[in-house]
Amino acid sequence: MQTWLEIDEFSKLIHLDIGTIEDMIRKGKLSVKEENGKRFIEANRATYSIMPLSKSEIVTNAGVNQLAGADFIEKTIGTILNLHEKVLDAKDETLEALKSENRFLKEALFSMQELYDEDRKVVETLTEQLKQTQLELEFTRRKYKLMWNRAVENYKK
Repeated sequence: MQTWLEIDEFSKLIHLDIGTIEDMIRKGKLSVKEENGKRFIEANRATYSIMPLSKSEIVTNAGVNQLAGADFIEKTIGTILNLHEKVLDAKDETLEALKSENRFLKEALFSMQELYDEDRKVVETLTEQLKQTQLELEFTRRKYKLMWNRAVENYKK
């Protein structure tokens, strides 16, 4: 599939001035066609012809020299891959930390549940003891009331 771009659009897209593009057309590095008085450049093939093939080739852009070619591309891809690996490592470390934290929280929750169960048993035991003590107290009150009633009756006689 061929994609044709007008020379001005192509210039803006690859950030080269039109004079440099004209020079590349004269050298045969770019495919050109004319329609309705406008010049079009085939973008797919032009992309590969713009990138220098040797390490020593330099692309000049508005007076600024930039090292281009396989070295630059390899370094860029290498940098991207290294950053990607670092992100994956950081993600793995984060996941491991979260798993560890979740284990800790789960153990803490089980511990709290055990303490709650023990406290509930203690409360039940204390409640039962309180009921027993209240029953004993009520029994003792009745006993003393009966004793005092008898003592009063005996005193009256």
